[in-house]
Amino acid sequence: MTPQFENVSIADASSVEATCREYGLTKEQFSELHRRCVAAKSTAYCPYSKFRVGSSIVSTEGAYFNGANVENASYPVGTCAERVAFGKAVTEGHRRIKAVAVATDISPPASPCGMCRQFIREFCDLTAPIIMFDKDDNYTVKRLSELLPLSFGPEALPPPGQHYV
Repeated sequence: MTPQFENVSIADASSVEATCREYGLTKEQFSELHRRCVAAKSTAYCPYSKFRVGSSIVSTEGAYFNGANVENASYPVGTCAERVAFGKAVTEGHRRIKAVAVATDISPPASPCGMCRQFIREFCDLTAPIIMFDKDDNYTVKRLSELLPLSFGPEALPPPGQHYV
């Protein structure tokens, strides 16, 4: 069964405004995430799948980081766009991410893969919006908790130096 998405056109200003209100984003943040993740697709290295993915994230401090998928002839070694963006953010000292955006060349839009969802969980609250754009600039938004129910996060582990008995 194909997942059901409520696709919204980015051209529908009132819907974009409602999305921003619901997910705690400014219109500028939403527009910037859209622009950046779509642009990031052009930097994808995907000679095997030909499936371009671009991602952009914004930290709680307002810094943006972009990423694109990078494939490898040894397929499991490739890296998804989301993890590239998060890797940049983390290595630049930004470990609290407010929102994630992903763009692909298909419709309906693609959501982050399972590995990326778990990776995102490390650095985002479960209420963080994951905005997914399709090839026609339509989008859908889900909270991380909807994409990763019953998640396992860093708070489930003992503090460094302590062990569970």
